[in-house]
Amino acid sequence: MPARTYWKGYLKLSLVTCPVAMTPATSESEKVRFHTLNRDTGNRIISRYVDAESGKPVDPEDQAKGYEAESGRFVVIEEEELEAVRLDTVRTIDVDAFVPRDSIPWVYLDSPHYLVPDDEVGVEAFSVIRDAMAAAKMVGISRVVLYRRERAVMLEPRDRGIVLWTLRYGDEVRDEKAYFSEIDEVKPEPELLDLAQKFIKAKSADWSPELVKDPVQEHLLKLIASKKRRKGARVSASREDGRPANVVNLFDALKKSLQADKSLRS
Repeated sequence: MPARTYWKGYLKLSLVTCPVAMTPATSESEKVRFHTLNRDTGNRIISRYVDAESGKPVDPEDQAKGYEAESGRFVVIEEEELEAVRLDTVRTIDVDAFVPRDSIPWVYLDSPHYLVPDDEVGVEAFSVIRDAMAAAKMVGISRVVLYRRERAVMLEPRDRGIVLWTLRYGDEVRDEKAYFSEIDEVKPEPELLDLAQKFIKAKSADWSPELVKDPVQEHLLKLIASKKRRKGARVSASREDGRPANVVNLFDALKKSLQADKSLRS
């Protein structure tokens, strides 16, 4: 069943405008989540905002956002003031720049969302914008307010819809050269490279979501099911140390890897 719509607004390209709806392309709603309990009573523990100085609870209507202008001194920002600086990006994705998809480094991509027309009247305009980008092999760059802040976004045509990626800002991205440039440049021996490539070829497979299953999630569900059956019983899980022994010879290690797996034997 499709997830509920997270955001509604307008997609705009010059004079072409259409109503659109957006939904996050990923979800963690199926993940196991825990509550904090009082061990003695079994009741849930709730959290409350309290004044840091007096220790007294603060009612929601008395809570405000504040920016620490200097140590210990805060500037209060009201909700109306936040709304005022968001301008048109609150409800409009105005695409005014296009770039080749491959020109955007992967590290700038943040979270994917599905963008679709929000009514039948807007389907044609939506299709024009989508197909024009696809034909030009370009993606659109814009801004929109999501998750209570203005974000740069990339719009990528995909199938009959558009995938909208939120983008990280430049000051959030670390330069890879600062890390990779320190690695010594080593050219592997041809025999080693040949063995490694043989291993990769034998282990090659088509992509499937099964390749990225969460084993911890599965074990947690089994643990919870066991707890339900045996109320109050403690269940201990055995665990192996997954660290491999020290590998002295890389060539021997690769040969052993090829011999150990039946699927790799010719």
